[in-house]
Amino acid sequence: MKISCEQASHICNKSQYKEAGFWEIFRLRLHILTCKACASFTKKNTALTSLCERAGLNTLSEADKESMKKDLEQRF
Repeated sequence: MKISCEQASHICNKSQYKEAGFWEIFRLRLHILTCKACASFTKKNTALTSLCERAGLNTLSEADKESMKKDLEQRF
């Protein structure tokens, strides 16, 4: 049930984009109860997400993302 700080940050990032499942979020919250560093990271990450949403920042379209992915695959 215990997760590492690296796993916690990954789940935190996933939850930011609403991609984390119930159990992942549950495990993250348990981890945050005992880890001040991850609690701070989660708080800052949440604040950053909120600021981006209020600023109306947009992400790339799916077509643009796919194009960038193909370009990167060709380069490496």
